[in-house]
Amino acid sequence: MDQQTNNIINIDLDNFQSVILEASQHKLVMVDFWADWCEPCKNLMPVLEKLATERPDGLILAKVNCDEQQQIAMQFGVRSLPTVILVKDGQPVDGFAGVQSETEIRALLDKHLPSPADELLEQARAALAQSDVQQAFSLAKQALELEPERSDIKFVLIECYIELKRVSEAKELMETIGLVDQDATYQSLRGRIELAEEAAESPEIKALQQALAQDPENMELKVKLAVQLQQNGRAEEALNLLLEVLRKDLNFGDARKIMLDSLNALPEGDALASQYRRKLYSLLY
Repeated sequence: MDQQTNNIINIDLDNFQSVILEASQHKLVMVDFWADWCEPCKNLMPVLEKLATERPDGLILAKVNCDEQQQIAMQFGVRSLPTVILVKDGQPVDGFAGVQSETEIRALLDKHLPSPADELLEQARAALAQSDVQQAFSLAKQALELEPERSDIKFVLIECYIELKRVSEAKELMETIGLVDQDATYQSLRGRIELAEEAAESPEIKALQQALAQDPENMELKVKLAVQLQQNGRAEEALNLLLEVLRKDLNFGDARKIMLDSLNALPEGDALASQYRRKLYSLLY
């Protein structure tokens, strides 16, 4: 009964304020009123502990032994055991009396806890604010995999693509935003994509493209163009060119090193990286 982990706490008058009033400003506190003589309490507690250990970032399980802490039980107006009360920002927001199934309690918690996608999105926004674009990209990508229709997650991912100069992918994702979500954020990102597109058409790229059009088999030109494209965020075009070169000659100049560097520069969890890594490895082995 005394299990105590970081987010499972036995409550008494000494720590009542710090947990119920202060910690509930940042996390959801699930207060479990129990007593040693209460058999249903003993059945319910392992379920509550399991749910608490699953959500350590957003949830605290605060256990109140009503025989020892009658004053706290009275303060909450507890009339029967077990009783569970959810507290947020120092105020009771929900709860139940008696034993409920794990599924019912989970559904109750989900109403008051941020979803895993929300948590990842918050972390992605924080990483972006710290200019850690690679980290933000990985987190936003995970969030979008959990809830693929959410425009707020797509916007963060689009911003990452723009920062990484991956304009074509930013545009592609923009096209999946429905009319109802085409708000000020959408318009601002659209403007940034247009500017980024203009910047990506550098004079060096145009000159190399023209030279390559005159001499389409020139591998030296392909590598030079790939480097310029990579620097302007056009990673897929760059990788394609390098792959063409390596298919002809696996040891041509720095092509293999440049391709590996380009792949390593892509954020963790990027589908482009795994796709081209496979293609490169099939040439190598």
